[in-house]
Amino acid sequence: MSHASRTAPRICPLCEATCGLTLTIEGTTVTGARGDRDDIFSRGFICPKGASFGGLDADPDRLRVPLVRGEDGDGGRGGELREATWDEAFDRIAARIPALTEAHGPQAVGVVLGNPNVHTMAGSLYPPLLLAALRTRNVFTASTLDQMPKHVSSGLLFGDANAIPVPDLDRTDHLLLIGANPLESNGSLCTAPDFPGRLRALRRRGGTLTVIDPRRTRTARLADRHVAIRPGADALLLAAMAQVLFAEKLVDPGPLAEHLEGADELAAALADFTPETVAAACDVDAATITALARELAAAPTAAVYGRIGSCTVEHGTLASWLVDVLNILTGNLDRPGGALFPLSATARAPREAAPGKGSAPGKGSAAPGKGFALGRWTSRVSGHPEAKGELPIAALAEEIETPGEGRIRALVVLAANPVLSAPDGDRLDAALAGHLDFMISVDPYLNETSRHADVVLPPPPPSQSAHFDFAFNSFAVHNQVRYTRAPVPLEVGRMDESEIHARLILAVSGMHGAPPSAVDDLAITTALAKAGAPKELADELTGDSGPERRLDLMLRLGPYGLTLEQLLAHPHGIDLGPLKPRVPEILRTRSGRVELLPAPIAADLPRLRRALGDRPAPLVLVGRRHLRSNNSWMHNVGSLSGGSNVCTLQIHPDDAARLGLVDGATVRIESAGGGIEAPAEITDTVRSGVVSLPHGWGHIRPGTRMAVAAAHPGANVNQLLDGTLLDPLSGTAVLNAIPVTVTPSP
Repeated sequence: MSHASRTAPRICPLCEATCGLTLTIEGTTVTGARGDRDDIFSRGFICPKGASFGGLDADPDRLRVPLVRGEDGDGGRGGELREATWDEAFDRIAARIPALTEAHGPQAVGVVLGNPNVHTMAGSLYPPLLLAALRTRNVFTASTLDQMPKHVSSGLLFGDANAIPVPDLDRTDHLLLIGANPLESNGSLCTAPDFPGRLRALRRRGGTLTVIDPRRTRTARLADRHVAIRPGADALLLAAMAQVLFAEKLVDPGPLAEHLEGADELAAALADFTPETVAAACDVDAATITALARELAAAPTAAVYGRIGSCTVEHGTLASWLVDVLNILTGNLDRPGGALFPLSATARAPREAAPGKGSAPGKGSAAPGKGFALGRWTSRVSGHPEAKGELPIAALAEEIETPGEGRIRALVVLAANPVLSAPDGDRLDAALAGHLDFMISVDPYLNETSRHADVVLPPPPPSQSAHFDFAFNSFAVHNQVRYTRAPVPLEVGRMDESEIHARLILAVSGMHGAPPSAVDDLAITTALAKAGAPKELADELTGDSGPERRLDLMLRLGPYGLTLEQLLAHPHGIDLGPLKPRVPEILRTRSGRVELLPAPIAADLPRLRRALGDRPAPLVLVGRRHLRSNNSWMHNVGSLSGGSNVCTLQIHPDDAARLGLVDGATVRIESAGGGIEAPAEITDTVRSGVVSLPHGWGHIRPGTRMAVAAAHPGANVNQLLDGTLLDPLSGTAVLNAIPVTVTPSP
């Protein structure tokens, strides 16, 4: 029986660009995906990941029903995973988690949140409610493998860890990228469909693109100037650029000046980071560093943007802080063409600016806020301070395996695969297998981590899920709002991801058996009370589900006063206008101003100063992005495998010749955490003294069900790390600029 073909809009959930797609659907099968030319944000742009939507959606390895582990005779974890009903799965959770927390306290349960959570409505709406129900401080997320330094620096500068400015790509005259490769990543903490097209448009209108990266990436090849910095030296170079601005009296914050605190102290703190002082450590000559600073100051408008390459290094928080310091000192923070703070349709409505208490004469400020605190608690074993309510994911294994009060005995893992994505996966693998009493995974795959779970709860494929970008709209380079309902009805036997999360919350909190709508009703009641809105507003909300009613409420309480009905009437989105200045309204610091030299930053600068005396290792490792991949969770899509999306060790010809390496031959890479093997790819796109291996590979462990990934397993670069090297302010694992040795494989 043939089915008539139809089309439906769907926002792509496969990277941070959030492009609009037009899906072709036959019956309940997605047979094609193209860019939605009517989408108000992406205008028809599509990348290989979006084009593969149908293949990922119909992946035969996706789990369809829950898996439950058979228990041994003593109630232990000795059995095999088998298919089960949804009721049986949640019954098991309700029997185990409340009993564990009653016996051992709330810290006996840990929670791990993975990157894909921010790509789904459920993953954005429900984890905060789960954490509130569990009352655990043992929270670990992918942020401490990625962007946590940016959250910490924003929290310290602006008082809000989520106040992250983005480059105004469509209006800037000068863009400086450091540790970012948006032609492969499609952007990160900067939501910009067709990032490559926006960079080319910058060049066409006479703007300048500068890229600082140890690799000659596709983005670097597009640039006017490419600076091949020594990996890990980003903060030193940025500090020297700021020093030049002060020394040459090029500092001009413009209207932002009245909202700044600590400019003189900042100048003094950076005075000895001169271009001449840092040049050797950066392997960038002093004249180039000086030119970079002068060009930034001279541009009519400019923006500095740093990403994962400058975050996942020893001084990641300092580098993230200095990115914004440069934007501030040149007057480019919070002005069109510079770096601006987006205003999402579901954000808190802006509060009015008010004269700050204790302000210096003539200095305006926002009403004083609560500020941002680090280290409100520490991890049990190594004493790592929390950041933004999270502990370093590199510490997860020791928190599970180390005996004593507060040991993690149960783990709830939501869309995460830390066995591949966190340092020393072998150690974590063993901890999950041998030291837990109980584990839950919400995951569509049986992967390297979820294979250890006692209960696996699989969400449906994306075509059967509605979509709204709560997180990424807060990082968008243009204010807009879009919502797409599920283009394909939920298949019989599957459960909506929001219902999975709601029932999980009920099961762990002693409310097992209550209707899932109770979770959404409680969330709505709480949100109304927090906003000081009348309770009667709950009766006006529309929507076919709890998540839609919650979205409707957030839109109504948001800065634009929109409704769900308006979004449904505009399936290709609503344009909310270009980014606008938002200082001082976004400030939440105790002073009500931008605090240029926060105490934790000042205390960490001596560590950066000591790095000037470090002798560089002969060979260091950096990661790399692939356009046809996203971390570890897209390696099972056949149409995306192969091509450039391969796990090779890129090495410069000079280093290859010195080490006796042959292109294509297997090489041995060793570092503090262990050793792995990968094929050598000899290329001059990576500078000498640097090798590059991509992240998210290593699909070799038994017990997984990912056939395509297992056929092209690659090597797990994080097995080279022992997890002890962290950026101290953010707890982020140091994944880049790792000393390694490379030898021909025996």
